[in-house]
Amino acid sequence: MLKIFLAEDEFVVREGIKNNVDWAGHGYEFVGEASDGELAFPMIQRLKPDIVITDIKMPFMDGLELSRLIKKEFPWMEIIILSGYAEFEYAKEAISIGVAHYLTKPISGADLLKEIDDLAVRIEEKKQERNLREKYMHEMEEVSEEERRKLFAHMVTGDMSVTELLEQADALEMDITADRYNIMLLQMVSSHHTKAEYSGSVIEVYEKLTELVEKENALIFDRNLEGKAIILRAESDDELKKRQEELIEQIKEVLLRYAHITYYGGIGVPVGRLTELPMSYKKASFAYAHRYFTDVSEFRSCEEQEEERKSEDDFSISSVDPKEVDRSRLTEFLRKGQRGEIEYFIGGFAENIGENALRSNMFRQYLIMDAYFAVCTFVEEIGGDRQKIEAYDFATNDMKDMDAVLDYLKRIIYEALEIRDNSVNNRYVTVIDEVKRYIDENFADEELSLNKLASHVNFSPNHLSMIFSAQTGVTFIKYLTDYRMNKAKEMLRCTSLRSVDISMEVGYKDPHYFSYLFKKTQGMTPTRYRNGRDEEGNAEVDEE
Repeated sequence: MLKIFLAEDEFVVREGIKNNVDWAGHGYEFVGEASDGELAFPMIQRLKPDIVITDIKMPFMDGLELSRLIKKEFPWMEIIILSGYAEFEYAKEAISIGVAHYLTKPISGADLLKEIDDLAVRIEEKKQERNLREKYMHEMEEVSEEERRKLFAHMVTGDMSVTELLEQADALEMDITADRYNIMLLQMVSSHHTKAEYSGSVIEVYEKLTELVEKENALIFDRNLEGKAIILRAESDDELKKRQEELIEQIKEVLLRYAHITYYGGIGVPVGRLTELPMSYKKASFAYAHRYFTDVSEFRSCEEQEEERKSEDDFSISSVDPKEVDRSRLTEFLRKGQRGEIEYFIGGFAENIGENALRSNMFRQYLIMDAYFAVCTFVEEIGGDRQKIEAYDFATNDMKDMDAVLDYLKRIIYEALEIRDNSVNNRYVTVIDEVKRYIDENFADEELSLNKLASHVNFSPNHLSMIFSAQTGVTFIKYLTDYRMNKAKEMLRCTSLRSVDISMEVGYKDPHYFSYLFKKTQGMTPTRYRNGRDEEGNAEVDEE
């Protein structure tokens, strides 16, 4: 039932419109009235009517000013202006504001109802269109998230110009401009689960984190299994630091209620240009890699990392902390790390041990052998060939070259991660083949969703979304939508089924949404597609 509100300063006219029209009998609800625009506007904000009827001349605030305020805050709301003036200028201004009808007084209840009935049809059409658009945007959230991930990757690799970055951000309705920036990388892990992506509480915390970030005028990006990235923005370094500290305190406060969740955050350095974000990201990644060397939940800045460098005393084996050369740290990285993080991991590894320790040939030799055996053991555990791991040639390599030693460690770790990822990808191929088979057999099920598929293949939705995109190059929802649209096009061309029946056949119970989606993705309605195009490429008249 559509809601009607009346703003009219003449009591007799107001009472006549309110009482002489059977609103409920015609399917409307009369929700309120006011004698001028100033009194009317707060009531309209609270009641949110579908149609506002207002006189053009009222004390304190006239109908035109009221209409401007309404259209600014509630663009979907329809307005009918009543006026004793038939002047063109009044009507012209009303039209420019977006008023639906400009009616001259006096007007009978029957004539007013006729205008409202015509307007009601338009309102329902707009509501349906808005609902369809909202449903489409909800379904396309996965696509949007993937595009956001790509934008972040471009921002921190520096492979796009500022203009290109701004254009991509604008397409995602994101404002990425600021005077000062800093990057924070964050990951949370639940001790109740073997993998973070399976934890409902971690997802819950990330949702709360998103709310906190948006309040701080920051940007948040999903990095799949690598956690989240936050780009803090401000007008000055002081303001940036203040927002950073406030956000960290708010995150810690939220996490107090989740004792089973551990977290780690790496913070970069402030920069003043979009083109300098890669430097901030590199610094944040260096601090973030320290998570492999600690079991403590903390936020660590790259400045803190650099301040904690070991002293440069002469090397003594007793000065080395056994925990810093614990093979399990390397094994943990081999299991969870990414190839892009190797440099930061080795940098943190070397820094924790200390330069003085690394100056010892004996200690370097020990590190090389221990790392080699750790890598080989890991490769064998995942079913790989340890012969693919490069063995260090002590006879020809100069043990005094510390950089060469560290480069060797990077190489064998890279080789191990490549074997791991190829092995995982091979397993994922089987999973994705099963997902595609399931879609092929169940695409007509309207309830088919990422969650349902994830349950079928025993994956978390986030994890399945990530590997599906990596293996196919498109998001799950885009793949499913394209699959259904292709089936629909086949039926439109090869059968005599009506569009409404085809909608059901391809998994859309709502034929209006099917038509909306078909036009959105194919650039024409189902009827136009069925009829085809003439030789000049002009679409035929839609019969729907």
